Amino acid sequence: MILPPDMVIFDCDGVLVDSEPLTNVVMRNNLARHGLDISLDRITELFVGGTMMGVMQKSRELGADLPEDWLDAIYAEMFDVLAQEVELIPDIKPVLDALDAAGILYAVGSNGPHRKMEITLTRTGLMDRFRGRIVSREDVATPKPAPDVYLKAARDAGIAVDRCVVVDDSPSGARAGQAAGMITFGYVAQSDRGRMKPVCDRLFTSMKDLPGMLGL
Repeated sequence: MILPPDMVIFDCDGVLVDSEPLTNVVMRNNLARHGLDISLDRITELFVGGTMMGVMQKSRELGADLPEDWLDAIYAEMFDVLAQEVELIPDIKPVLDALDAAGILYAVGSNGPHRKMEITLTRTGLMDRFRGRIVSREDVATPKPAPDVYLKAARDAGIAVDRCVVVDDSPSGARAGQAAGMITFGYVAQSDRGRMKPVCDRLFTSMKDLPGMLGL
């Protein structure tokens, strides 16, 4: 790809909003109450970048005694914490400002539900910038690591996949970006660089570096 791209598609949790440390604590404490006491590092390794349905299935395999209404209950806990505490990823607003100045489209492609993104993006002041350009796993047949959310975001905008860059912070999301045929930048400020490197075109640890990487 000759940079800059025509479109940048961001994951949401851990890329736009610093939600993962908050939700990981909620998951750890909830699962411990249901008989699965594992560390935050193990929570990150097993679950970040996946879906909550996947969390439920894997946790049951590992011995958690989860009730049938567990998904509704865990989302309620998470949404309450996020609505009160979630903050922006440092320096993401200047990235969006630079994209606006260059006339480059941007969107969200996430495994999270729309309700979660409504809460986090509204609290952090980003909802107006992304409204109408948010793709959730609820909108596609298969979540990440399948490429569906990223392909839909590009298709909705009328942008060719080879003119898109994906920014994600999980191996699952990075694999989705590559499977979509898009250049994939891995944000590893809080991620395992060793797990991200094989599935990303480039890695970076500060959003201050992203505009330059995009050719802006």
